[in-house]
Amino acid sequence: PLLRITHAEPLPNFRAQLTLTNGQVIERNLLPLLNGPIFASIRADEERFRELRAEQGTLAWPNGADLCPDTIIYGGLPPKDAESFAA
Repeated sequence: PLLRITHAEPLPNFRAQLTLTNGQVIERNLLPLLNGPIFASIRADEERFRELRAEQGTLAWPNGADLCPDTIIYGGLPPKDAESFAA
């Protein structure tokens, strides 16, 4: 099964600490992923960014914005050996 996000903790500078379904904890800079109009208010205000939450395996915000978990975890499509992925 593909890794998904079970818990998210916002960190300063648009970073997040994420707990994955395999128990691994990773940290990601999300600022480069916050593109498009739906992320404008989140990019403009770190307090809005801090409203992130893990929802259905990915990250979501109250305004309806969300990110693809594969992009967050792997930086793109999952590798063929996703089971052995190490962050």
